Amino acid sequence: MPNIILLGPPGAGKGTQAKRLEEERGMVQLSTGDMLRAARTSGTEMGKRVADVMDRGELVTDEIVIGLIEEKLTGEQGGGFIFDGFPRTLAQADALEALMARVGQTLDAVVEMQVDDAALVARITGRFTCGNCGAVYHDVTKPTKVAGVCDVCGSTDMKRRADDNEDSLKTRLMEYYKKTSPLIGYYWAKGNLVGVDGLAEMDDVSAAISKVLDKG
Repeated sequence: MPNIILLGPPGAGKGTQAKRLEEERGMVQLSTGDMLRAARTSGTEMGKRVADVMDRGELVTDEIVIGLIEEKLTGEQGGGFIFDGFPRTLAQADALEALMARVGQTLDAVVEMQVDDAALVARITGRFTCGNCGAVYHDVTKPTKVAGVCDVCGSTDMKRRADDNEDSLKTRLMEYYKKTSPLIGYYWAKGNLVGVDGLAEMDDVSAAISKVLDKG
């Protein structure tokens, strides 16, 4: 049961690849955002702590996030775990390493989805979806056959995410490079880091990640 971290800037495709690993290998994606939302309504002691912090408008502490991850690691069975959105800082990486040792599990690989920033901005800012069926399109690489009309369901309700604009994306990239990119050196030093081309075709990225997992 391999445990991996997907590392990369916003828009690199981590969520897409995590979903594929869940479907194809039975792995369990540990997304901190999803876990916090689920905990808030769970009624458990940990959930009450999360709700209390979030209701006060404060940031959830690393200690609470680690507690939620520990519940998942010791409670769910699957084909391994995918960490998506955690760790984000060196302190969180140290805390995760200590947790894995405590529960008798290992971190098998850290997959860095490498991207060219300019290409990433072009990819994200051109993205739009059908508001009716969720089909995903792109101004340049995958436009609709008829302008403004979904190829799948015929809807004309096309949507773009509010933060899929150049200024917003550059702000998110800056935040990533300041806080999260030091993890690349951290995991390289530990011998866990493997890079894949995050801007390759989706199937090629999946194949590269599968190669990393099968080698382990």
